[in-house]
Amino acid sequence: MKLQEGKPIAVFDLETTGIDVTNDRIVEIAILKSMPDGTELKYQQRVHPEMPIPAESSAIHGIYDKDVADAPTFKDIAADVVAFIGDADLAGYNSNKFDIPVLAEEFLRANCPFDFQARNFIDVQNIFHKMEQRTLVAAYKFYCNKELVNAHNAMADVEATFEVFKAQLERYEQLERSSDFLSKFTQINGNKPLDFAGRLAVNKNGDAIYNFGKHKGKTIEAVSEEEPGYYGWMMNSNFPLYTKSVLKQEMEKIKAKKSAQPTEKIEDKLAALKNKFNK
Repeated sequence: MKLQEGKPIAVFDLETTGIDVTNDRIVEIAILKSMPDGTELKYQQRVHPEMPIPAESSAIHGIYDKDVADAPTFKDIAADVVAFIGDADLAGYNSNKFDIPVLAEEFLRANCPFDFQARNFIDVQNIFHKMEQRTLVAAYKFYCNKELVNAHNAMADVEATFEVFKAQLERYEQLERSSDFLSKFTQINGNKPLDFAGRLAVNKNGDAIYNFGKHKGKTIEAVSEEEPGYYGWMMNSNFPLYTKSVLKQEMEKIKAKKSAQPTEKIEDKLAALKNKFNK
């Protein structure tokens, strides 16, 4: 079944050392890439996380330190992952909140360029929750009438997610076969996020804003005037690398905007003062 014309869609899943987007690492990555002609390509790789895998995490996905002892690090495979994904849009199950932010952090640690802004993100879980409000195991049973017996195996989860995704498109006529539509449909309500952690966003006027804390809803530009040290606090605190990267880009835009604004010539200022006192 063709999902959409044009760009391919890469459905992916990560198994990790934990659920902390900022600090936890990938131990396995699996990708199923659906091409515009319906061809399906697969990529799967165990990854050395460069840190111990907690026992509670291993109990869930079944991957232990010994299983990745000789595996490459993410930095070793980063270029291969980029090449495999190519220009594809990204899809997954709960991917907007977890898998995509984790992947972004890993690419930044590996110093490997990957343009997240150039692609759409489709979260199959959000489609499911908006339509039926269930878990992945229940979704697989509901849409595909199958039992997901190998849950938390990366490729098993990817294949189940892909089957659920195709079944959703068949079931709901209102879902357009377009990454652009599906990406917007699976976004959380409210301001459009600028970063994956949701700390930064874009308001209805198109302005970059802080989306949390005491400055929630305020533009980054306004806060830079009101409390200049807030930017430094964020850059030196334990926020995701991608959030810091986006915030830095926004601050550079603000600085460029200010520098581009024409400044009054000293002669004009003196003339204005002279006129003021001569009145």
